[in-house]
Amino acid sequence: MDFRTKALVASVVLGWSMSAMGAEPIKIGVSGPFTGGSAPMGVSMRDGVKLAVAEINTKGGVLGRQLQIVERDDEAKPERGVQIAQELINKEKVVATVGYINTTVALASQRFYQDARIPVMNNVATGSVITKQFAAKPENYVFRNSANDTIQSAMIVEEAVTRRGFKKVAILADSTSYGQLGREDLEKALAAKGVKPVAVEKYNLKDVDMTPQLLKAKGGGAEVVLTYGIGPELAQIANGMEKLNWKVPMIGSWTLAMANFIDNAGKNAEGTRMPQTFIQEADSPRRKAFIDAYVKTYNPPAGRMPSAVSAAQGYDSVYLLAAAIKQAGSTDGPKVRAALEDLNERIEGVVATYSKPYSKTDHEAIDFNNTRFGEVRGGRVVVAK
Repeated sequence: MDFRTKALVASVVLGWSMSAMGAEPIKIGVSGPFTGGSAPMGVSMRDGVKLAVAEINTKGGVLGRQLQIVERDDEAKPERGVQIAQELINKEKVVATVGYINTTVALASQRFYQDARIPVMNNVATGSVITKQFAAKPENYVFRNSANDTIQSAMIVEEAVTRRGFKKVAILADSTSYGQLGREDLEKALAAKGVKPVAVEKYNLKDVDMTPQLLKAKGGGAEVVLTYGIGPELAQIANGMEKLNWKVPMIGSWTLAMANFIDNAGKNAEGTRMPQTFIQEADSPRRKAFIDAYVKTYNPPAGRMPSAVSAAQGYDSVYLLAAAIKQAGSTDGPKVRAALEDLNERIEGVVATYSKPYSKTDHEAIDFNNTRFGEVRGGRVVVAK
């Protein structure tokens, strides 16, 4: 290759590079609670998303364009989520949104994406109805890569009733859609085992005294407490049991892994079990690289992710979405949705390796094969033995 040819090649490459740099970025919304009781989940999810976006952009982005996230704090409030959805769609012109931590917020907000024909990737919220909200429509724009409550409730009941032999079961669930839909799923799973709870109790967010609910569970002879709620109130349950000098196992939904449960409950969190799609253990090169990058970038206290599940699922959701945009060759909502429903690329995530994770009739990427039990030991979540 002579000098002129080399110069021509260099100019073409430079032109391509400048063109890619000058191209409009692909805007992706990130919606979740970055403040308040749900913040460990929201912040971890957002930070996982940022890691994935940085990696993808370093490799050239998607369709020659950089990914740009537009993040908003929904404060775990449905009305705020609705406001944000409209802003991201109409003002920011996002091509998709990832996030939703709280089932209540998802159910109130994702209808705007459905109407706008823009995909929304639920990467943390687990209410079983979320991906079914618009399933009857010819096109469903709601996808998920977290373990829904049908999966979790079945696992919780299997652990409590079948594996550990408890027959007297109490349920404590918060009053949100998340808690009450989860409670319904638990009762269905228990009924399938021929078990009726000795107590089914409800509490509100920010409640600090669970004594009335716990006394009913204890009075009913409960051998185990099954929970559906988030970190701060779950800690009040564990600490309330200690005050009553009543110690029975707690088994609940994945949120028992939240840092603000483990830290606020302290020694009372020990032995608590919950389904997990991701545990902060470097048991594969892909997971080790993700954990190392997260810890190096965000320097969490004691090197522990506030919500490892949220971080991992947030990270994977971006790779799934990027693969769909690449396959579609477009950011057009209907084309991206169709690509998600028939992904050709095998995506090696940190939760799972995704091979055809979605179909036209099934928008759930996670199943029982991607979920296992975690247990709190020494202030961290480890694989339950």
